[in-house]
Amino acid sequence: MKARVTGYFYAAALGAALIGSAPLALAQDKTFELKLAHWVPPSHPLQKALEEWGASVEKASNGTIKYKVYPSQQLGKAFDHYDMARDGIADLTYINPGYQPGRFPIIGAGELPFLMTNAKGGSQALDAWYRKYADKEMKDVKFCLAFAHDPGTFHAKAKKIMVPDDIKGMKIRPAHATMATFVTLLGGTNVQSSAPEVRDILDKGVAEAVTFPWGSIPLFGIDKVTKYHMDVPLYATTFAFVFNKDKYAQMSAAQKKVIDSHCTNEWSLKVAGPWADFERTGVAKLKADAAHEVYAISPAQLAQWKKAAEPLEKTWADNVKKAGGNPDAIIKELKAQLAKASAAY
Repeated sequence: MKARVTGYFYAAALGAALIGSAPLALAQDKTFELKLAHWVPPSHPLQKALEEWGASVEKASNGTIKYKVYPSQQLGKAFDHYDMARDGIADLTYINPGYQPGRFPIIGAGELPFLMTNAKGGSQALDAWYRKYADKEMKDVKFCLAFAHDPGTFHAKAKKIMVPDDIKGMKIRPAHATMATFVTLLGGTNVQSSAPEVRDILDKGVAEAVTFPWGSIPLFGIDKVTKYHMDVPLYATTFAFVFNKDKYAQMSAAQKKVIDSHCTNEWSLKVAGPWADFERTGVAKLKADAAHEVYAISPAQLAQWKKAAEPLEKTWADNVKKAGGNPDAIIKELKAQLAKASAAY
């Protein structure tokens, strides 16, 4: 009996010692300083989101994983951020998959018009749905999380865009590949540029209108070169955080666990939530400015837009088939997730 009791206390003491030594083991891990890169201004809500992500990782790793955020394309152009994570130029990057048409066809479903009504539920639905496909579609990196911005619309310099026929002959800067296809379908011409370059191309007359979320219009100075804003939740844009695989492989098991615990559906909402609130404030801000006209369209005009957008799902489906996917099953899963998150159009 004595031996059994002694053995019990020895095992308990050993367990306590192991538990007590766990943080010490983590503290003795190799220290990393992560480069977190994005391409929007430091005043954008994404800057704070990345700072909070990095600070939480640093705390959870007992200071062995530090971070620095590089905004405003400091480490590379907006279009290059996926490859920057792949190649180790940055460790975690913010990407817009739609900046590279055809490269990420599955996540492109989230770009379809009249699909998503809000970014909070929409982001959690998008993230939950895409995790099944990310390892294949974004195989060069470690996928962290996906999210979307609050629905955007058309913002124009010189005329109201009321119906699809109004796009004919116009030069439009599209938000992503799907909106670019839409503009072409409606007889417009696409002018490609990243978000930080939009004000310049509008100011110079290279483009006449842009598809953009609301709060980002003043943030990027686009309110200085536009006047008319169609008040319709036309589309959303999908985004992701992706991590460099080699840097992740160099980390200890405990450090990998920290990164994994920050690449979750909960963190998708933490990243998307404040940004969604910021974008919604843009509607009231532009409505209150006498230099701008925020206008509604009629139910009949909205029906025209929805009808005009129908071929986009077929185009998306064809691209997914080429990549070996089942578009019917994939879009059904996404719509089910959006409905579950109260974010379906």
